[in-house]
Amino acid sequence: MDEQMDILEERIELAENRIAQMESEQLGSESLSDYFRTVGAFLKQILETRRFLLAGGLESAPIRELRERNRALYEDILPEHYGKSYANPTVAVNQLGEEYGQPLCFLYTELRSLIGFVYEGETEEIAIRLELFLEVYNCFWYEWNENRMLPAGKSIQEILYWFVSDYADMSAEKKIEKLVTEGNRFAADIIRQEDLSDERYLYKYGEYISENERKLAEFMATLPEETIATMADTYTEGYRIGFEVTGKDLSRKKIVEIRYRVGFERMLRKALQNFEGMGLKPAIYRNPSSILYNPSIFKTGFYGGEANRQFDFDHKDDKALFLDKNYVNRRLEVLRTAFEEYREAALLYAGPAVVETFGEKEFEPVNKKEAVSLREKQNALWLEFRSASGEIQRKYILEEERSFTIIAFPIPEIGDVFEELFEETIRINTLDYKLYQGIQQIIIDTLNQAEYCRIVGMNGNCTDLTVQLYPLQDAEKETKFENCVADVNIPVGEVFTSPVLKGTNGILHVSRVYLNGLEYKDLQLEFRNGMTTGYSCANFGTKEENQAFIRENVLFRDESLPMGEFAIGTNTTAYMVAKKLGVGAKLPILIAEKMGPHFAVGDTCYSHVEDIRVYNPDGKEIVARENEVAALRRTQPAKAYFNCHTDITIPYNELGSLSAVKANGEEILIIEKGRFVLPGTEALNEAFDSDGE
Repeated sequence: MDEQMDILEERIELAENRIAQMESEQLGSESLSDYFRTVGAFLKQILETRRFLLAGGLESAPIRELRERNRALYEDILPEHYGKSYANPTVAVNQLGEEYGQPLCFLYTELRSLIGFVYEGETEEIAIRLELFLEVYNCFWYEWNENRMLPAGKSIQEILYWFVSDYADMSAEKKIEKLVTEGNRFAADIIRQEDLSDERYLYKYGEYISENERKLAEFMATLPEETIATMADTYTEGYRIGFEVTGKDLSRKKIVEIRYRVGFERMLRKALQNFEGMGLKPAIYRNPSSILYNPSIFKTGFYGGEANRQFDFDHKDDKALFLDKNYVNRRLEVLRTAFEEYREAALLYAGPAVVETFGEKEFEPVNKKEAVSLREKQNALWLEFRSASGEIQRKYILEEERSFTIIAFPIPEIGDVFEELFEETIRINTLDYKLYQGIQQIIIDTLNQAEYCRIVGMNGNCTDLTVQLYPLQDAEKETKFENCVADVNIPVGEVFTSPVLKGTNGILHVSRVYLNGLEYKDLQLEFRNGMTTGYSCANFGTKEENQAFIRENVLFRDESLPMGEFAIGTNTTAYMVAKKLGVGAKLPILIAEKMGPHFAVGDTCYSHVEDIRVYNPDGKEIVARENEVAALRRTQPAKAYFNCHTDITIPYNELGSLSAVKANGEEILIIEKGRFVLPGTEALNEAFDSDGE
């Protein structure tokens, strides 16, 4: 091992020496020379940061220096500088031309992943990226100095292609290891060992630390230990109960995957203690930023502040530079090999425990023609890869044995209401689930009599939907809806089902909604026999842009998706808190879905575990676990799943009526003009009345 490290250090030293020589060299193009000098300067900064870390600078430097160093690493992509950055596709293409702009923009973006690798001491990851940069640079240098020419753009793309292909096996192995084992203790050690009352600990991650993270950590440090315990206990108990209510054996598991935003360490320290009491050790990894680890605008692992969301949006499809059938096959091959290597560890993986945040400033993405995008054939290949990789993972991580939990809290960026909203969120997360369980059972008993539901909007909401319900064979033993309390999806408050697709028709509309961190204005989906047949929104100036936005981020590039879930949210307390504090539009779907009826496009809530029997607290089996698409798993498994599930909620103030309609045509109102009117559910309206709605 020491010999291998010596070799890696030598490779890094050689690369650093070569980068130093670049300053005096010319490439026959001032714009290209400027690009390589700029990126070379960033790499020098990375290597200087590495020396700073190895010398113990995080412990000895004054806090002001740590702040300045952190900002300097991300300064080039911050919004105020992004207009001149080679990480910006528009700048790169305009300055370097169409032939080189996209691949060199991607190269700089990939090199920016070095920040995290330097902080975690990933020596091999550092070496291979420095060498990638030099391989590209030397291609230009050689052609100019030997032939007074510039290389073909195809030559540059080939270098990038072989980089992602050659290191696919290494990255797959590391990714699976970090997912199913506690081998990477970088973040866990920060949570367990650092002085969380000292801002210094934030800078040990290497993530961008904005005012959000500083204020969040400062606020968390002021909370009483009792409050911290309540937050952690709600989070970990939700995880435990998720196993209990589904009849899964948590005692057979050893690893819990932790996902969180930097700043929540004090709560997580207590949570790790709770998990350890359940026999679980944490697997915590950094949100990926390198193409080798499949980065996305959707966060996983641990992550800091978002330096520039437009930067993330611009690079979401960088894989299109090299995505072909061979690449897909290579990725699938190494994924199988990696899972096979960690076969036993994968069986001990219990699932993710997620701490989400909300309250970020509004973000309206700009579609740039210079940004890399997937072509039609590549889109089909990517869908094929997502489906096949999901199947591989499910072979080793058994869906019927794992679970999850998700809890959400606001961040300071939401404004002056932050502290009050944080307190209210804790209250919402700890509502009396027994009360809701009883009321929700009354709603379910009514829905079990219905053939379909009718949902109609009001106050400008154009929704007019008929949702067909699963038929019962034995009403004494079976039920159509799950009575969902505070376990995997915290907070409490919904009943849900998998609708029958045939007969589910109409329009779903919502005036404003955030889905996966992106805002949609006047989002409208049309359904025929449960499948989306049309969609629109008002985010962009053209119909084509709006449809492309929805297809990419709601339909996840599929032509059409089924309605995988129909639910009725009952958490009127959360709704009124959001209205009182003016934050309704910024709530995450985790909370928003409990604040009115919601509909998911994609797979059902029982995706891949339809054959496992699930029961409500009253002992009845929930039989609506599949739809006509999911049923294809028996005959055409490749067509049964889409590997996505996006909830869209109609808020109470846009809901004219929701009724259960029996086979004889009798209509039973459950909600009318935003109020619960079914006898026995009146207590849900108390939140409206107490706050003067």
